[in-house]
Amino acid sequence: MSALPLDLLGDVVALARALVDIPSESRHEAAIADSVGAALHELGHLVVERFDNTVVARTNLGRPERVIIAGHLDTVPAAGNLPATLTDTRLYGLGSVDMKSSVAVALHLAAHVAEPTRDITFIFYECEEIEAAANGLGRLQTQHPDVLSADLAIVMEPSNGVVEAGCQGTLRATISASGVRAHTARAWTGVNAIHGLAGALDALAAYEPRRVFVDGLEYVEGLQAVGIKGGVAGNVVPDSAMLTVNHRFAPDRSPDEAVAHVRELFAGYDVAIVDCAPAARPGLDRRPAADFVRAIGGAPQPKLGWTDVARFVAAGTPALNFGVGDPTLAHTADEFVEVAELRNVAAAMTSWLLS
Repeated sequence: MSALPLDLLGDVVALARALVDIPSESRHEAAIADSVGAALHELGHLVVERFDNTVVARTNLGRPERVIIAGHLDTVPAAGNLPATLTDTRLYGLGSVDMKSSVAVALHLAAHVAEPTRDITFIFYECEEIEAAANGLGRLQTQHPDVLSADLAIVMEPSNGVVEAGCQGTLRATISASGVRAHTARAWTGVNAIHGLAGALDALAAYEPRRVFVDGLEYVEGLQAVGIKGGVAGNVVPDSAMLTVNHRFAPDRSPDEAVAHVRELFAGYDVAIVDCAPAARPGLDRRPAADFVRAIGGAPQPKLGWTDVARFVAAGTPALNFGVGDPTLAHTADEFVEVAELRNVAAAMTSWLLS
């Protein structure tokens, strides 16, 4: 199947709608990567490379500063929200918020800003919505670190068109209880492992999230049960049960400190850490980040959630979140972006790259 054509020189809203209409659930980004790659190859001022289903396009103008503008191509599974619907004021559809409208802005910039005052590396990557090992940006960082060399990175996660700095760390753990299997008619001869999780559930229900200021921005932590397993049959006292929890921690905590916090809270249980990704401090005191904030305007906000800014910050590159859409609408069946915001973000980014 040939790549569906994308008009990068046309209207940015029409481009966003076209991107939404290309299904690209995680691990199935080949079609959209084909279209993005083909469209970028038509622009003579960019060097375009492809790494699996991640597309990289770079200017090489010899500017004194290089910036990365990154956006992921994948979406969560559809929920009856394809194809896109466009009204006078809103674009509805899968990925319109997370994050095809922002990808449209980046592609619009790639086509319309041929002589930026900074060199640009555009990265359109795969598998952001699933496990970290599959993340296209993470694989680039490991296999082709030179591609990520820059003075500043802008990750175009939805942020309501304002700068969101830093990000929370995220940790997933399992809390296990064991028991003794028995017939439910003689339950007193066994020990119910599911009942054994009551203390852990009580701890979660009573948990008060920490609120902490980091570099002047307030981050709110969280700890939630996100899954529970147990039981083998309707007439058997279960001998094992497992609770899965997700902890979102502020940038003043290291992954080791977050792990220690979870282990302390569930002392007495078998706690296994499934995965853990570090938080990122805002870094607003770094010159390239401060310059970007001044150019975009408005008061920076904290990013409540984990994003790939953490990868850049860990590597020593200042990074900020700035994109189209309300993050609270991401992954919902009726996600939408305001057309005016989409145009405003495109205009703000264009002005910055030409300033």
